[in-house]
Amino acid sequence: MQRRRACVAVSEHDRAPHTVSGMYAWSEEHQMIRTAMKDFIAKEIIPIRDDLEHGDLPPYEVLRKLYTQFGIAEQAEASFWKRLEFDKQVAAGEVDPSDRPSRHSGGDAGFSLIPTIELCRQCPGLVTALGVSTGLTASAINGKGTIAQRERWVPDLLTLRTVGAWAITEPNSGSDAFGSMLATARRDGDEYVLNGNKTFITNGPYADTIVFICKLDEGNDPKERKVLSFVLDAGMEGLTQTPPLRKMGMHSSPTGELFLDDVRVGKDRLIGEDEDPKSGGGRSGAKATFQQERAGVAAMALGIIEQCLEVSVAYAKERVQFGQPIGEFQLIQQKLATMEVARMNIQNLVWRTIEMSNAGETMTFAEASAMKLYSAQQATACALEAVQLHGGNGYMAEYHVEQLARDAKVLQIYAGTDEIQTRAIAKALLAD
Repeated sequence: MQRRRACVAVSEHDRAPHTVSGMYAWSEEHQMIRTAMKDFIAKEIIPIRDDLEHGDLPPYEVLRKLYTQFGIAEQAEASFWKRLEFDKQVAAGEVDPSDRPSRHSGGDAGFSLIPTIELCRQCPGLVTALGVSTGLTASAINGKGTIAQRERWVPDLLTLRTVGAWAITEPNSGSDAFGSMLATARRDGDEYVLNGNKTFITNGPYADTIVFICKLDEGNDPKERKVLSFVLDAGMEGLTQTPPLRKMGMHSSPTGELFLDDVRVGKDRLIGEDEDPKSGGGRSGAKATFQQERAGVAAMALGIIEQCLEVSVAYAKERVQFGQPIGEFQLIQQKLATMEVARMNIQNLVWRTIEMSNAGETMTFAEASAMKLYSAQQATACALEAVQLHGGNGYMAEYHVEQLARDAKVLQIYAGTDEIQTRAIAKALLAD
């Protein structure tokens, strides 16, 4: 039986020229990063992909190697300290907050999205594990935390010296994350006592630093309780992190449960050190994190679709049935054409994201939801069509499309299900 092969060659659409004004293709610099990423993946990730896929090898060491080799950790830390120093000066009244440098000044958002795309061509779970740690967890603290909290936890998260987890989902609160939330914080003198159970937590089994989202129990109706966020460290008394859960896909991204039984924390672990949800990591902080997560799904979907299309085109040329390559049959051609349309559309969405980010602009919550909805649906559809095109071979683990089909499906579930994205879009359209 033919073994699955690494497809890291640059395809025709990768070699398109770059526009001077307005992005309609990857730039020469982008292509250099893509080539370097492909080389790293071929050398460091594909040889261990089966170990990652079967859950026998946690992903963090190879991700740290990636961060070190490409200088990502060094750049992230330097940028962090520069921005933190500015915020200290603002707090001291030494500079005007309006002079704050753009979050993306001196950088191109494409350089952070290209690794996501390329990793997702081969092992999407790595991006999930990486994004939750350096993205969601770090951002939750960096965005709403005090200067001291940011200094204490963020540098290690951004550089992967520590692994982060962002814990909001509970067994009874999936899409209704806040309304059905049962995890609580209760004041006890100068401390808080935390209790609750979180599930489907990416990096949960191995996390060093955990952002725990819960409600402040003041004896009032749970629906009226404030939402607070706390930072926990692995090994705290009363905190249990389960071994990885078994799941359909994204096996290279460890997922687990968290149990908190009277975990005592000081106010220094309350994000923002303020019970006002607007100041700390309450609902608004969680919503901003959701928006960031949803926007990143498009880049993940693009990588999955690109890989599915590339291997499907190759298979359609070499697989012979009824005396001719299957690519000569119109129904196979239709599948390939549909994948190409999806690839083009999502690539354009990614380019729009890059341009907006580089301009310091942020898409609306509804726009992020629309992009996530479409991208996730197309990634799943294209991956399933790739399996169908490969026939019986596509159902076998030896062929890469089998893994990609399982991995793609969760894009329609996490960071808000398709149904929740649809609701967010419609609410925005119907708003006054």
